[in-house]
Amino acid sequence: MTAQPWLARVPAGLFAIPVGLFGLAGAWRRGQGFEWSLAGPVATVVAAVAAVVLGVLLLLYAAKLLRHRAAVVAEFRHPVAGAVMATIPLSLLLAAVYYAESGHAGWLTLTLAALVLQGVIALRVVRQLATGALPGALVTPALYLPPVAGGLVGAMALGTQGYPGWAALLFGMGLAGWALLEVRVLNRLFEGAMPEALRPTIGVELAPPAVATLAAGVVWPGLPGEVLIVGLGVAAGPVVAVAARYGWWGHVPFSLGFWSFSFPLAALAGATIEVVRRGGWPPVYGGIALALATAAIAWLAVLTLRLAAQGRLLPPPVSA
Repeated sequence: MTAQPWLARVPAGLFAIPVGLFGLAGAWRRGQGFEWSLAGPVATVVAAVAAVVLGVLLLLYAAKLLRHRAAVVAEFRHPVAGAVMATIPLSLLLAAVYYAESGHAGWLTLTLAALVLQGVIALRVVRQLATGALPGALVTPALYLPPVAGGLVGAMALGTQGYPGWAALLFGMGLAGWALLEVRVLNRLFEGAMPEALRPTIGVELAPPAVATLAAGVVWPGLPGEVLIVGLGVAAGPVVAVAARYGWWGHVPFSLGFWSFSFPLAALAGATIEVVRRGGWPPVYGGIALALATAAIAWLAVLTLRLAAQGRLLPPPVSA
């Protein structure tokens, strides 16, 4: 019996780190609308860190695919880990949202490739749910990642590249995925605590309304703040619900799963900034949202570095 090599244990969940960082970079860049002097430089630095982390992870995961294909296949087939694999194309789509320019063929090709991969993962999740193949104990908010986040972030990626019609189509598909999953996920959450290992994924519950509000602002840049603020009102419900369950997840030992909070908080900050800017309201409200999201993601980064220093960033080896 030999222990599983470290490369085979590199989880797709690591891609939640660049997903959260790109989301935070986008929120800081929106702060430039208030003429905050630090907004541009901070956005540039955070996006650069996200791009470096993404590049390293892509190389590692490509090597894992080449050398340990069976481990990748097993991860894809797992009901929860397979859904979390959606963070790979999500990180690519968010890179396109931040860096892509309208009419750039290279970014469009990358976006389409990411959407295809996202679709493959989403189709598996939907099939598991539609056929009853997914055990109730494994129903978690992580299931939102492939069909919901994929559609909404894909809409932002195409919208920023000058394809508003296709962006609107993907936005609708993201909303449809949210409607499809919402009842099943909420019923499971209201039944009682999830297994401890899955509790960190509860952060994804914050994502659909926050990301949908942000995506609507990107796809339809003329929407007034009075319309977008409806989305913030909807987003308040999951925030309260997640906070109310703090006793379930707040005392679970830190793991990579807690990066599930990063992108939803960044999207919520970005959506708040758009609402405040378009509504002509005091910028301080956008600043508070941005500060809270930045502090939370910075804390996640500190805890992640500590895990790495302790040699506990990757799952423990399993004898094979």
